[in-house]
Amino acid sequence: MRIRTDGDYAYRRDAIERAADFYDCNKTKAVVSACDDVPKFVQAARQVLERDDLTLEQRREIAETLSTRAMTFDIEDEIVVTTE
Repeated sequence: MRIRTDGDYAYRRDAIERAADFYDCNKTKAVVSACDDVPKFVQAARQVLERDDLTLEQRREIAETLSTRAMTFDIEDEIVVTTE
């Protein structure tokens, strides 16, 4: 698999290099690790946001903290995750 990192996709190189630094491994393993971790992270975030002992305001603050450029957690009457 090849990932374009030229031109408008230059930000991808930075993201992959940050992941490699974070995981302290090569870029390929970093991409695979991130792909493995993200679904687990989202599931864990949903579990935290669904806790009965948190106020609505606490849930909203946590959702805002956990949201990223590519994924947002919105708190309403239910937990909604949006990916772009």
